[in-house]
Amino acid sequence: MKILGLTGSIGMGKSTTAAMLRRLGLPVHDSDATVHRLFARGGKAVAAVDAAFPGVVVDGAVDRARLGARVFGDDAALKRLEALVHPLVRAAERDFLVRCRRRRVPVVVLDIPLLFETGGEVRCDKVAVVSCPAFLQAARVLARPGMTPERLALILAKQMPDGDKRRRADFVIATGLGKAPALKRLKTILTLMRTESP
Repeated sequence: MKILGLTGSIGMGKSTTAAMLRRLGLPVHDSDATVHRLFARGGKAVAAVDAAFPGVVVDGAVDRARLGARVFGDDAALKRLEALVHPLVRAAERDFLVRCRRRRVPVVVLDIPLLFETGGEVRCDKVAVVSCPAFLQAARVLARPGMTPERLALILAKQMPDGDKRRRADFVIATGLGKAPALKRLKTILTLMRTESP
């Protein structure tokens, strides 16, 4: 089974690319979606987050806005949160890979926003980075509710620069020209991964 790591900075089109991969029939493990489940009512991270950050749990679920306000711009608090959440996300990822191996899936995708930043590339056979011009990235992100140029700058400061990611990746998927060229590129990547010897 081959593992394709999918990553890219905020606003580059990673979620759209992951959706394309699903439509092409590939199982995708979405780290962000896993965190949402961990924070939901009954989620495995709720009690630990509540103990570490009192007041951020509302009606049995982590209120992401409240939690964000507590950790955003506070490196120590963010590290404390990551120490709670990352092991749970990794455990869910391992379960996903075990299930896929049992089903003899030829290629799977790990969708991890901070793949390079957390050293996750070592768990992948190949890494694909989604990328677009900086002006388009900014336009996409600033169109999101509650986003400001200052908030975007803080987020980007925590992410590896796009140029560095592109240099380290096995494949680059350009998302600035629309979905059709990106889909064509994905199909080429999957053909290469399926035909390449283990």
